[in-house]
Amino acid sequence: MHVLGLASQKGGAGKTTLAAHMAVEAERSGAGPVAVVDTDPQGSLSAWWNTRAAHTPLFAAVDIAQLATHLAALESRGIRLVVIDTPPALIDTIKNVLSVADVVLIPARPSPHDLRAVATTVEMVEEAGKRLVFVINGATPRTTIAADAVRVLAQHGRVAPVTIHQRIDFAASMIDGRTVGELNPQSRSAQEIADLWKYVKTQISKCVRRP
Repeated sequence: MHVLGLASQKGGAGKTTLAAHMAVEAERSGAGPVAVVDTDPQGSLSAWWNTRAAHTPLFAAVDIAQLATHLAALESRGIRLVVIDTPPALIDTIKNVLSVADVVLIPARPSPHDLRAVATTVEMVEEAGKRLVFVINGATPRTTIAADAVRVLAQHGRVAPVTIHQRIDFAASMIDGRTVGELNPQSRSAQEIADLWKYVKTQISKCVRRP
């Protein structure tokens, strides 16, 4: 079993939306069974899952203080991938998730505030000794600011070669527990998510499987 954590100290970076989309795309592409875990007290990922009609991915309620034990239980049930959403400001919770993650996906919007905020998250990931991947999220189509953001983030670590653009279908899909790939499989948004998952999967495959 592998664990993908989504983390960012900056609120509004799009962690929950990407967590949901990565989990569904992983399941769709045959990387399942997949379970999602929501460690954010706001419960946005939980709310999304509760409105979802499909039975996959699974939802796992965990006690953050016993996270490793609960993950071991999921592994014993045959779960192959766990996707964990984290809160933006609860450092202890984020560190607990980082301690069990194999890969940490850090979404960042192409804005000066978001780019400045990544340093603290990067420091925590490096302290935990985990593989990190940045992804530019919520970029405006046909602008150059995303390319500038990639150059800034590349100074801190690897950046996914896929940019997720700001489109209304992301918000629309999350309302009723779906993803853009389920809402419109032929959309540009769906293709971006599929490409992002393919890249994240290659990063996960470089990690030694959890014992």
